[in-house]
Amino acid sequence: MGTPDFAATVLRRVIASCRHEVVAVYCQPDRPCGRGHKCVPGPVKVLALENGIEVLQPLNFKCHEHVAELASYNPDVLLVAAYGLILPKSVLDIPALGPWNVHGSILPRYRGAAPIQRCIMDGCTETGITIMRMETGLDTGPMLTRRVIPVGPDETAGGLHDRLADLGGEMALEALDLLAGGQVEPEPQDGALATYAAKITREDALIRWDETVEQVHNRIRAMSPRPGAAFMLPVQGENRQIRLLAAPGSYSHDLPPGTPPGCVLGLVSGRLAIACANGTYYIPSVQPAGKKFMDATAFACGYLSKMDPSLPPVCPPPADFLS
Repeated sequence: MGTPDFAATVLRRVIASCRHEVVAVYCQPDRPCGRGHKCVPGPVKVLALENGIEVLQPLNFKCHEHVAELASYNPDVLLVAAYGLILPKSVLDIPALGPWNVHGSILPRYRGAAPIQRCIMDGCTETGITIMRMETGLDTGPMLTRRVIPVGPDETAGGLHDRLADLGGEMALEALDLLAGGQVEPEPQDGALATYAAKITREDALIRWDETVEQVHNRIRAMSPRPGAAFMLPVQGENRQIRLLAAPGSYSHDLPPGTPPGCVLGLVSGRLAIACANGTYYIPSVQPAGKKFMDATAFACGYLSKMDPSLPPVCPPPADFLS
């Protein structure tokens, strides 16, 4: 049971092992995508069909017929990875050896929908994968295995996602082997240590220049490549503002005295320099709305050159353009 790339990586590893039979795949219904809003199958569905595996896509399991259909497969295990649907107790009770989830954090930390982005945003230096038995509570079940990996200081959510997906596939296969051999001794979670990784919102993706350079860097790489970290820049010569996505860059604690957060300091070694609360952040490239990413030098020539150099632009706080 899974839908996006993370789940497809796990499924691919299980299929390739030839040690366990995947009798069916469940994924979310196809979603409209692109300018034409055509329904496009997700990565898990594509992979399953390529391997001749039956695919089912119920909207949810509120209907008794969907629960009965799942029970008709008489599964030993439900292996779940980034499915995106809440599974009721009637579903969790079906598999003989239990429902097991591949979760992208070291539980009980970062339970919930966005553990990868949240751990980067919080500046964590390590994370990992937990294989846990599913309960009706959100990621509260006992843990079969956990494995920790480091998080690089400049690593993006996209890069960490791919590494965790590979690790998740490896650990899912190990977990299935343990279940098949009856070697299962799950460890209860310590609820007192639990934290929650809430779903990413539009507000989370907005850069706050009044934060420290470390916080700004963590936010930008947590939102990279999707949905992207955004900020607004006043183009004074055109009496308007433009919305930009920022690529992850670097920072220093150098800052001219009295410089307000969000002040664009110009180009520094081909990077767009913007003041933060305790230093300067250097952006190598930006993406104006509706356009492709361009390096900071090209952006400065095409946009900043139109502005009055005597009035350094100051990016407005997120609240100003959320409204």
